[in-house]
Amino acid sequence: MSSILTNHSAMTALSTLRSINSDLSATQGRISTGLNISSGKDNAAYFSISKTMSGDSGMFKAIDENLTLQQNAVSTARLGAETLVDLANDFVERVAFAQGGTEEVRADVQAELNELTARMATTISQSTFNGADYVNSTANVTVVTGISRSSSGSITTTTLSFAQQDLGAIQTALSVIDLTGADSAGAQATALQTAEAQLSAAVAAATSLGIAEKSIETQKDFLGELTDRLDSGIGSMVDANMEDEAARLQALQVQQQLATQSLSIANSAPQNILSLFR
Repeated sequence: MSSILTNHSAMTALSTLRSINSDLSATQGRISTGLNISSGKDNAAYFSISKTMSGDSGMFKAIDENLTLQQNAVSTARLGAETLVDLANDFVERVAFAQGGTEEVRADVQAELNELTARMATTISQSTFNGADYVNSTANVTVVTGISRSSSGSITTTTLSFAQQDLGAIQTALSVIDLTGADSAGAQATALQTAEAQLSAAVAAATSLGIAEKSIETQKDFLGELTDRLDSGIGSMVDANMEDEAARLQALQVQQQLATQSLSIANSAPQNILSLFR
C-alpha cells in the first residue's frame, strides 16, 4: 500500500543515516583527540583505571624532580668530602715528612698545614647546593622516593635515609695539630696518628655520601622506567588506533553518502503516486 502520510522507506533510511552520522561523529572525535576513551561513558572501568594510573604517574614525576635536587645536593657534598680526602692526604704526607725533622723544618711544614686546613674550611663552606648543607652534621636525612598503592587504593610513601657527614669536625681536629710544639718523637708520632685517623674519617664520609648518591640515582632510574611503563599502559587502554580510525572514517563517509542517496530515493517515492491520477 502506498501512502502520502506515512513513508516507511524514508523512516528506515533516516534512522540508518542518523546511526551512521552518530558513528561518524564519534570516529571524528577519536581522530581529533587521539583518544578512544575520553570519558566515563566510553568505558567506565578503563576510564577510572587510566585516571588513577595517570595520577600515580604525575606523582612519580614530581617525586623524581625532588630527587634530582636531593641528588645534586648529595653530589655536591660528596665532591666536598672527596676534595677533603685529597687535602687530608696531603696533610698526612706533610706531617709524615716532618717526623724527626728540625725545628725549622717543622715550622715550615706547619705553615703548609695551616694553608691546607684553611683550604679545607673553604671547601666545606662551599659544599652546599641550593641551601642544602650535608657536610656539617651527623643527623639523618630522609627523602621520599615514591608511592605505594594498596589493593584498596590507599597510598603510602616510600623513603630513603642517609647520614649527613660532619666534615667540619675533621677540619677542626686537623687544625689543632701544631708541629712547632712537637719537639719530641712521641708528640710527632701522636700528630701523625691523629692526622691519619682524620684522613680515614674523611674517606669514610666520602664513601657514605657516594653510597647515598648512588642509591638516589638508582631510584631515579627506576622512577623513570616506572613512569614510562605507566604512561605506556595508560596509552594502551585509552589511545585511539589511528590506522583503524582512518579506515573506519572512510567506510562511514561512503555509508553516509549511500544513506543520503537512499533517503533521497525514499522521499521521492510519494511523487510516483501522482502518476496514478493522470
